[in-house]
Amino acid sequence: MHTQRRLGRSGPEVTALGLGCMAMSGVYGHADRAESLATLREAVDAGVVLLDTGDFYGMGHNERLLGEALRSIGRDRVLLSVKYGAQRDPAGRWLGFDASPAATRTALAYSLERLGTDHVDIYRPARLDPRVPIEDTVGAIADLVREGWVRYIGLSEVGSQTLRRAAAVHPICDLQIEYSLLSRDLEASILPTCRELGIGVTAYGVLSRGLIGGGWRPDAAPDGDWRRAAPRFGGDNLAHNQRLLQPLRELAAQLDVSVAQLALAWALHRGDDIVPLLGASRRATLRDGLQALRLRLDDATVRALDAAFPPGVAAGGRYPAPQLDHLDSTRG
Repeated sequence: MHTQRRLGRSGPEVTALGLGCMAMSGVYGHADRAESLATLREAVDAGVVLLDTGDFYGMGHNERLLGEALRSIGRDRVLLSVKYGAQRDPAGRWLGFDASPAATRTALAYSLERLGTDHVDIYRPARLDPRVPIEDTVGAIADLVREGWVRYIGLSEVGSQTLRRAAAVHPICDLQIEYSLLSRDLEASILPTCRELGIGVTAYGVLSRGLIGGGWRPDAAPDGDWRRAAPRFGGDNLAHNQRLLQPLRELAAQLDVSVAQLALAWALHRGDDIVPLLGASRRATLRDGLQALRLRLDDATVRALDAAFPPGVAAGGRYPAPQLDHLDSTRG
């Protein structure tokens, strides 16, 4: 397995695992600031290049945290992938998405200030804005590329037709989309389209937000943990999904690896055009996940995992229904 991968035909070279930074900003409850900063430092020192964030993670908190970390780590050692467009009110409630050209330029201006940098490496709308043609959104980011504020254009959670329309305007380096043993829907249409167009995939949710290997329990979830409202983590759905994981636990024990390492290794083995994002806010989680880069899966193991986790096997949607309505990717 290659430890370095290129994000599509037009994108940069990155480490085969990237670091997803969302958990450092309260989405799953309180995250320790000092531990988050130490995790960022250790990840980069271990060779991780791609750091993924969003301007709405903690209402700008995540970008400020990264900006603080990069002042000592060094901006030139990392590639910053930033999502934008999600709208929230002062109470944190979701208001929809805005990826209009004006909002695109404004959001980037604020991100550059919070991150303390003069450019973003990959800039992407967090979701498709149904009121704005994707050609207009991509065209606005393309202007920012020409002006030097952005290096590459990415997309997030969009379907095949949107990918084609976007790529006709400007090269798209990668699609960020959920992909795991419990979320394989992209394999039917979206992944083949990405490969046809030379678009890489940055896979988030590879551990299904801690459902895989995390031992998540609703009675132990802190206040503010987003998973309290997530369909896959509730009631009968949670019980069903936890039972599903028994074959994964058994295979991990046979291989003498952690469940998380095996799930990450499966994603890494889906193709050299896929870069899984390890969501970690603690060094222990980071260290465990990075070991997946050393794991080689034989054909029998891959076949066993594929058979145990066919597309659609999980109970419950990966987002609450109102949020699923915003996912262009669910339309193929």
